[in-house]
Amino acid sequence: MHVPRIETPMNRKRLLPIVTACLVLSLGPGSVAVAAPASEIKAADPVAAPFCYEETSTPQADISDLKARFNRSNWMPTLQAMYKRRWPSGEKLAIAQAKDQYWNQFVETSSFEAFAESMMVAIHEETHMWDLDGSRTQWDKYTAAWINSTQQMTNIPLYGGFPRKEILPLIKDKLSDDMDGIYLRDSQQGDYHLQGVTAELNAGLMGLPAVTVVQEYIKGIGASNARDIAATNLRYLLLYLRVAKDKHLDYWAKIKNEPKLRDLVLTQFLRTAYWLEKSAPYSGKLGGPNADKITEKNYAPENLAILEEFTGHKVRTDTQKNCTLS
Repeated sequence: MHVPRIETPMNRKRLLPIVTACLVLSLGPGSVAVAAPASEIKAADPVAAPFCYEETSTPQADISDLKARFNRSNWMPTLQAMYKRRWPSGEKLAIAQAKDQYWNQFVETSSFEAFAESMMVAIHEETHMWDLDGSRTQWDKYTAAWINSTQQMTNIPLYGGFPRKEILPLIKDKLSDDMDGIYLRDSQQGDYHLQGVTAELNAGLMGLPAVTVVQEYIKGIGASNARDIAATNLRYLLLYLRVAKDKHLDYWAKIKNEPKLRDLVLTQFLRTAYWLEKSAPYSGKLGGPNADKITEKNYAPENLAILEEFTGHKVRTDTQKNCTLS
């Protein structure tokens, strides 16, 4: 399958389906775990609304021994061990993608600090590799999304869509201008449909926690827009839904009647809120002031209205933005 170019910018009433994969979880010294082939897909047990998005992370876990032993040749076992202690979703993704040939293009091994900083791009891109693998995605028809260590959505229908550049007239500010240039005004990227919107949001929602949980080691600017990426891609999704309803009624009817897509949208909205809150204390190194300004616009009445209409859920707007009201 040919997958179009994906860029990384650098300047529950019903739970979602879960892919159960047989993973090698025990890491001995210097060992690398590799995922065994997934054998089945099981549905999660239903839970009653309202509910909150949460996932396991322990950013205070000691990894000083991993830093002390780090070198250019042991970066993969270090990556897996680091996230096993601090963020299991990152560990499981690294196990699932351990054999991918492109890791070396994204991982910086000159020092442990540079390594930690490079995780925003590395995990972002490896999320693309998992989500868009030909066994899980057929471009513009159906897709997949790695959500966390226990939750991966598959076979999400997309029904094609329309070019995402059509959302540009709804953006009246310059808050996301750099990313708008990459994803909306670029002649190739701007023509991508809903597939491109959902893919970038999901990768951004993996890249942000990847650096949030190791933020104390980040000294440079390699992760300085992690929060902006998450907030902006959520903005694109909400605006895409608004344009679908206003200008593409047939398409709107199709996607609004697709339960898996409604689940994905709600999960990603709550997940964005969850990780923006977790990363907020480190906004100086993981994002600029525009991330919070974009987030404020994402909670504008017209955006909350389209979210509620599409998903059938109201979300909280207080200190628990990762939760639904109904």
